[in-house]
Amino acid sequence: MPLGTLDRSPPPFFRQGPSALTKLALCSALALLLMVADTRFKLMQPARAALALVLQPVQRLLLAPVDAWETAGGYLRGTQRAMAAEDLARRQLSAQAERLSRAAALQAENDRLRRLLGLQPSLTVPALAAEILFEAPDPFSRRVVIDRGTTQGVAAGSPVINDAGVLGQVTRVYPLSAEVTLLTDKDAAIPLLNARTQMRNAAAGRADGAGMELRFVTASADVQVGDLMTTSGLDGVYPPGLPVARVKAVSRRGDSSFAQVLLAPIAQPDGARHVLVLQPMDRHLAAKQEAEAVAAAEAASAAEAKAALRTAKKEERAAKAAAKASAATGGSP
Repeated sequence: MPLGTLDRSPPPFFRQGPSALTKLALCSALALLLMVADTRFKLMQPARAALALVLQPVQRLLLAPVDAWETAGGYLRGTQRAMAAEDLARRQLSAQAERLSRAAALQAENDRLRRLLGLQPSLTVPALAAEILFEAPDPFSRRVVIDRGTTQGVAAGSPVINDAGVLGQVTRVYPLSAEVTLLTDKDAAIPLLNARTQMRNAAAGRADGAGMELRFVTASADVQVGDLMTTSGLDGVYPPGLPVARVKAVSRRGDSSFAQVLLAPIAQPDGARHVLVLQPMDRHLAAKQEAEAVAAAEAASAAEAKAALRTAKKEERAAKAAAKASAATGGSP
């Protein structure tokens, strides 16, 4: 066969296409075109959503072991925390039950001692729940406004407390609201009793509103940092025994016969929201004495009525006896 008649083209298996560089450039241009088109015209969004929809069951299936492991671990950790919380609650409940039993025993002993000494029993002052609405706009005073007023029975001078201790005293009353002057106000004052030494004194708010201080405390007075100050009940306003403040600092100077005693209020007004408005002690005692007087008058009136009834019955029986005796003698004088 002549050489010119031979087919010199390579077979399809060995046939070469475009070069690798050309393919890279073409794929890069296509990828760039698709990215620009997807960014501008959102062309691939339907395809991406369809692919995500198809792959979601597969993803959920692959994540099932991981979710089961995390759920089992969370259940075990939650069980451990619940058991630890239950154990702590049981210990706290036991401690509270012990304190409650001691408090009940102390209360019973206190009542026995009061009866033995002939003292008046402990007073339970009526209280009214209220909520602090806002602080008074006066920047030179420490006052708050509560949502109870004369309509609900709030009177001027009523003590205001929360779960920690004494907050202040009602100074202005309106029909549906009232202003409470806090103990840290510069014009506020309250008589106190040192729970450790039973020493009585008076405290007032500081001018800077940063706390309270005891007034006219001698340099030799037995006052220590950390002493608890409670209400003494001598002013006829605050019930005795309510916690008010703790001694924060004691400063004794040689050139002064008085000591400077700074107090930190126990009840923080900035964190208070719900409070109790107590009836003033003098009004409570007056109402109690009036009620006792009314009860005594009613008891005396009832006793007089019973005595009169007994006298009337005796006279009736005597008249009946005289009538029978007269009938028996034939009516002769």
